[in-house]
Amino acid sequence: MKIADAILWPGTKVCERMGVDPESDGGLLRWMINTLFYLAVCLIIVWIIVV
Repeated sequence: MKIADAILWPGTKVCERMGVDPESDGGLLRWMINTLFYLAVCLIIVWIIVV
């Protein structure tokens, strides 16, 4: 597994579960899912560090 595959993994799995090809049709959907996932992860990390 490449680093890019590991980073894009959450969006890829959601697209596969929805029946959308993540490489062609689901590019924007995969991008949105990854953005929301990593936003939540980063906010949790920042919250832990600050509090």
